[in-house]
Amino acid sequence: MEIERLYALYRNSAGVTTDSRTISKGEIFFALKGPAHDGNRHAVAALEAGALAAVVDDQSLSGERIIVVDNVLATMSALAACHRRRLPMPVIGITGSNGKTTTKELLAAVLSRKGRVHSTPGNLNNHIGVPLTLLSAPDDVAFLVVEMGANHPGEIAALCRTAMPTHGIITNIGTAHIEGFGSFENVIKAKSELYQWLRENGGTIIFNDNNAVLKEISGGISNLVPYSLPGGHSLSAEPCEHDGMLLRVRAEIDGVTYKFSTGLFGTYNIDNVRSAMAAGLYFGVTEEDIIEAISSYVPANNRSQVTETGRNIVICDAYNANPSSMGKAISSFAALKSERKMVILGDMLELGSETVPGHSAVIRQLRQMDDVKAVLIGPHFREAAAGFPAKLFGSSEAAAEWLRSENPEGYTILVKGSRGMMLEKVYPLL
Repeated sequence: MEIERLYALYRNSAGVTTDSRTISKGEIFFALKGPAHDGNRHAVAALEAGALAAVVDDQSLSGERIIVVDNVLATMSALAACHRRRLPMPVIGITGSNGKTTTKELLAAVLSRKGRVHSTPGNLNNHIGVPLTLLSAPDDVAFLVVEMGANHPGEIAALCRTAMPTHGIITNIGTAHIEGFGSFENVIKAKSELYQWLRENGGTIIFNDNNAVLKEISGGISNLVPYSLPGGHSLSAEPCEHDGMLLRVRAEIDGVTYKFSTGLFGTYNIDNVRSAMAAGLYFGVTEEDIIEAISSYVPANNRSQVTETGRNIVICDAYNANPSSMGKAISSFAALKSERKMVILGDMLELGSETVPGHSAVIRQLRQMDDVKAVLIGPHFREAAAGFPAKLFGSSEAAAEWLRSENPEGYTILVKGSRGMMLEKVYPLL
């Protein structure tokens, strides 16, 4: 079926889905394949559950409401691009090694003070999530904020061809997923694919002019909006005195000083705040609305969350981890005033050649904290922690068993590690 014909069907549907278990009547089911599943096997069940049509690439399937294509994912991406071309609003693409989701959430909160915003749900930022984000975008939103993730070269470029961003933000460039990229230089090239798209298509870059790498790769782009000078304004923002566990900000906009609290742990979140403030000013959001939006934002999904459990204060920043984000989190944690501190750290994954030096650097940081009890999970930390007085576990399940018997109480606890370490298994014991 031609994309335009499929698009006409989509416009008369209730939306799209890739999960046959949660079909709503009138949706189009895209039968994606994965390492452990084949959506083609569920196409008939999806239709029986009320799907308007099923897009499959199993050539043996047929039926009045079955649409057979060469590649389901490619077709879904093409449909998303077809829809995107009809959307007139600014599309802000966000990528980077750390802080993508927090920046996306803060920016969406800020821009919502100006108009209706549609943004990437959760962290659905890959070759599946970006098309789904676009295909769930209503026609009447004022802003579309699209998070773009990658762990291999060329992925950001492909996502740009689908999302066609008009504006872009790279939060920072570090060693996240370096195993897939091969080297730090390749990480820089991959993340800069967003800038390259904007350069070639007359887009606008909103960038951190305090970051030397981002300044260097932004060369040759005429539409540059530095964080310090967004939309004719002057802006500076820095952490100020601690407000308990949470980041407190001192900002200056056009010579006027503002101080406000956030719901975020860690001074390392200041660049995420600056990004949202700069973009908000650029798009015409008032200073008061920007500050109120950021102050009101409550993090979720294990990102910079601070929770009082009744027994301990838990700082959960465990959705992902790499040497840069881990180091900054530990530095912020070390600065806290607390009589009893504990860190529960899981391995940092996908680091390739940076695995040993990355985990060793964390141990060096912990050695400088003589007031911390360390619980380390995973083989990489076990190897790096030789001679360091820490509780070592091979898995989160094993650590949870120890915590169940230990029953820690009265601690301030930092929990951080890569998503694959499943640190959520220790939360109920804290």
